[in-house]
Amino acid sequence: ECILSGIMSVNGKKVLHMDRNSYYGGESASITPLEDLYKRFNLPGTPPESMGRGRDWNVDLIPKFLMANGQLVKMLLYTEVTRYLDFKVIEGSFVYKGGKIYKVPSTEAEALASSLMGLFEKRRFRKFLVYVANFDENDPRTFEGVDPKKTTMRDVYKKFDLGQDVIDFTGHALALYRTDDYLDQPCQETINRIKLYSESLARYGKSPYLYPLYGLGELPQGFARLSAIYGGTYMLNKPIEEIVIENGKVVGVKSEGEVARCKQLICDPSYVSDRVTKVGQVIRVICILSHPIKNTNDANSCQIIIPQNQVNRKSDIYVCMISSAHNVAAQGKYIAIASTTVETTDPEKEIKPALDLLEPIEQKFVSISDLFAPTDLGTESQIFISRTYDATTHFETTCDDIKDIYKRMMGSEFDFEEMKRKKNDIYGEEEQQ
Repeated sequence: ECILSGIMSVNGKKVLHMDRNSYYGGESASITPLEDLYKRFNLPGTPPESMGRGRDWNVDLIPKFLMANGQLVKMLLYTEVTRYLDFKVIEGSFVYKGGKIYKVPSTEAEALASSLMGLFEKRRFRKFLVYVANFDENDPRTFEGVDPKKTTMRDVYKKFDLGQDVIDFTGHALALYRTDDYLDQPCQETINRIKLYSESLARYGKSPYLYPLYGLGELPQGFARLSAIYGGTYMLNKPIEEIVIENGKVVGVKSEGEVARCKQLICDPSYVSDRVTKVGQVIRVICILSHPIKNTNDANSCQIIIPQNQVNRKSDIYVCMISSAHNVAAQGKYIAIASTTVETTDPEKEIKPALDLLEPIEQKFVSISDLFAPTDLGTESQIFISRTYDATTHFETTCDDIKDIYKRMMGSEFDFEEMKRKKNDIYGEEEQQ
């Protein structure tokens, strides 16, 4: 919602942004001080002295990293929201296999040294990566007999003779699919996802992921600032009493007895329970540790993906870990957040393989959230509802939703270049470099 209000303001729309909370970002806020996190999860007492100063903590409720070459980084660059944020590269990406974790190889040398695959497998995998890197959907000469719109990904793996373990980590740690449904779909999307991973990785070398200093709560604040620069109005602590509808169409929002009139409304599912449907649940466990995660080479930040196959599930389990290096925890402390899509009536048991990797855990905060999707696409009502944040640990699915809402509102695709031009109209031509 914050990103969209920023984008809509740049597009010359008059934006009023109301939030019932006292902080920016709703569900995806970062909670500070630590005392507030204890309160939020109804834990008795206050954090022990060993946790350091409460103010040193900024704990994300929903863990996500940014792909260095991904859509959100593009949105940040084009809107220049980057000037309000500082990012650090996440130190490593790991994948779980047979009860152990292995680094996802980030260079050719690492791939050759990796114990994830045998020697011949490595050669075939390298061939596959070279194929993906050269693949260009607009140039049939790069297809090598593959039809991007017809050939399934399963067949592409077969073409390169890749074994199950390699397929597992390629599909889940590189292409970042949550399930194996992609195997029987046309391969174009998967190849583009692996390309995105490789290109993101190439930018910074250690991993393809970035994370903002002081936590993810900085992102909504940055876009809120952008909105304000372009004349948007922000109101925190603003209770929403009623969405006013006339003849099936939104005409305003009532708050504290007054109605603010509008032509279009963007909101998350919590404001319109009658226009959304529950599509699942996510369990997230925030863990405070006093040590880096074992077998990660003492990284101060990392991501671990547990492919569903490895733990007899339908969907992957994710772990994101960050630390005092990112100004989100007290000195010497680490925050690890495990998340997955709920599949049974015992979600805590489902997430156990991830928690086992983190032991000993000093304190944990468990949340189980419902996932909602809009049943009303806004065509008639002009109410545009976002989808709940999913279990993935990157922003690509969120950005897809932003672009989808943009298209439903504006009737045209979201175009980064167009956005750049609009900004130049306001600020004059870009300064000569």
